Formats: sequence, structure tokens, C-alpha cells
Amino acid sequence: MSYSTLKMEHTGAIFTIILSRPERRNAISRQMMDELLTALEEAQSAGARVVVLTGAGKAFCAGMDLEDLRSIATQPFEQHMEDARRMADFFYSIYSYPLPLIAAVNGAAIAGGTGIATLADFTLAIPGAQFGYTEVRIGFLPAVVSIFLRRQVGDKRARDLLLSARIFHTEEAHAMGLVTRIVPAEILLAHARELAESLVAWSPTSMANSKRLLRQFQEPEIRRELDMAVTESAAIRETADFREGLSAFLEKRTPQWSKSVSGHK
Repeated sequence: MSYSTLKMEHTGAIFTIILSRPERRNAISRQMMDELLTALEEAQSAGARVVVLTGAGKAFCAGMDLEDLRSIATQPFEQHMEDARRMADFFYSIYSYPLPLIAAVNGAAIAGGTGIATLADFTLAIPGAQFGYTEVRIGFLPAVVSIFLRRQVGDKRARDLLLSARIFHTEEAHAMGLVTRIVPAEILLAHARELAESLVAWSPTSMANSKRLLRQFQEPEIRRELDMAVTESAAIRETADFREGLSAFLEKRTPQWSKSVSGHK
């Protein structure tokens, strides 16, 4: 099928999905979420053995499209819950994808983009690529990605990354285990395809079952935490700090935060 936010190519059993909104630094829109999940399903149905995911242009993925976030800022709580559940299902679908998934990070992967990149089975990244969980800068909450980040790097490092909202680079991400390999930009896709070809040589049943087993070790707990994350993600959207942070970012000004921790309204 045709897509408007991404492109899909394949050579034999290796499928490559390219996030293709370069004018928006491949920011995640609602349409992109739907199309990416559809493309992953299509690849599997079409006989893919390995999927490579990368970005068009100079960025991998700049996170959620803030224009989409602005459009939902005044929604009722029930709609916030529905949108938060949709986001949780999106990230969980990437995490639980049955085929080997390789992220070829060709540039900045920020906020939700960091989440997508690091939920892949293999994360290849060019030197100096930017990563960061920047949600608290705009009064938002990295609720869903925090579930997986804590398991990947531990509680103390997760607190550092999530609370400081700092930008870090490929080299540090590699040292923490978030990036599998550092690959020069000029050979990134070639290296990703070489890795994919090596995986095609192995038993698809064994790899799928290995992924399923690793997921099942912690699935009940992750499911419970996703429910918590959905509620918290919806609740933060009802706070004054979320509305102010989003407005300030879009208006390119310094946010005026509330003077104390506020409730959900």
C-alpha cells in the first residue's frame, strides 16, 4: 500500500522502512503512528525476515509533532486517556514486534524518537547523533518510554535522563547500552543491511521464539506499568504546566511554570 509519512523498500526478505517527514524532522504524527504499525504488519505479511527502520534527511525522529500536541491540549480527560492508550499501544507494538528490528539512527532521535530507536532489537547510530528524553522541558511526561528505559539502564540513570531532560550523544548512549553499535554515517545503511543479512541466515522460528520468551519474562509487569503510564500521561495533559510549557515552546518563549506542584487540573 502507499504511505504519506514513510516509505518502504525491500530486497529479498529484508524490508526497510524510512520515516519520511524530513521537513518536520520526521516528527511523530498520529498518521505516522498508524502508518508505521501498518507497515510493520505489511512487512511481516509479505514475508520479511528482518526490518530496518531509519529516517529521511538529517534526523531519525524528532519526537511527537508538537502541532499534534497543541491540537489535543483542550480535549476532555476521556480523550486524553484514549490518546495516551494509543501511544502506549504504539510503543508496545514496536517492543513486541516478532521479527528482528534494526534501528539505523541517521541523526537526532529526541523524546519519542529516542523511544523508537532504543526499543529496536539492534540500535545502530552514527557518531554524535543526539538523543534525549526532553518531555519535562514542555511540561509533559515521558510515561511510556520510562517503563522500558528503566529496564535498559537502571533506575539511577533513568532518573538522570528523564529529570534532567539533557541531550546526550551516541557515544554516551552506547556506553549505557542504549546503542548497540556506533557506525560511520557513510556506511550506516550498508552496515544495517549486512547485519540484517546475517540474521536472515538463522532460524526465523528460533529468533521469534527467543523474542517472545524475553518479552514473556516481564510481560505481566510491563502491562501493569503501561496502564499506570496511560493514566499519568493523560493526567499531565490536564495540568497548567503542560498547557504553559507547550504554548511557550510553540511561541519560542521562556515558560512561566506554576510555583508549586499542581494537581491534574
